[in-house]
Amino acid sequence: MPLDQNPLFRKVIAPWYDTEKACYTVIVFMSLVFLFGIAGILEAVEKTEYNEYIWVPVLIVVMSAGVIASIAIRLIKRYFYWFSKQGPKLP
Repeated sequence: MPLDQNPLFRKVIAPWYDTEKACYTVIVFMSLVFLFGIAGILEAVEKTEYNEYIWVPVLIVVMSAGVIASIAIRLIKRYFYWFSKQGPKLP
């Protein structure tokens, strides 16, 4: 008798980079990169010789904000799925 390839008791194993701890760690580090980019923008605006290079910190800010937003959306979807699976708690 052949073994069932998809048994019902098998749990889905999330990759290490998609765990909650990893997501929160990436959000913290990307927040630091975001602040670094903001500091770069302020510095580039202040000094006239760096005005033509302002695109570099702007790109850093936009990309780090995109990573933060995508991970936050992923976590929010995960929490909504988790709460909907548990159902309402009745007194």
